[in-house]
Amino acid sequence: MSEIARESKGPLSDLLVIAIEQAVAAPLCTVRLADAGARVIKIERPDGETARHYDATVEGISAYFVWLKRGKESAARATRSSGAPERRESQRRWTA
Repeated sequence: MSEIARESKGPLSDLLVIAIEQAVAAPLCTVRLADAGARVIKIERPDGETARHYDATVEGISAYFVWLKRGKESAARATRSSGAPERRESQRRWTA
């Protein structure tokens, strides 16, 4: 995330959002939160979100994905809750 975006303030500047999302509805909601100043950390699967390939790409990334990811930070993380107990515990601690 750029320093300019980090320094911007908004009514939600004290809010931290951990977003485990993909497709349209949830990313659209969290981009609105980021637009209002919230710090949004988008969690993606280690192999990346499918929206990265929704349309013709520019420099390897979908314009759709860039539009819905603006203002967010990203982190790769295994997100399946059905995984090993150690992974579930790690994910619980990470979001606490």
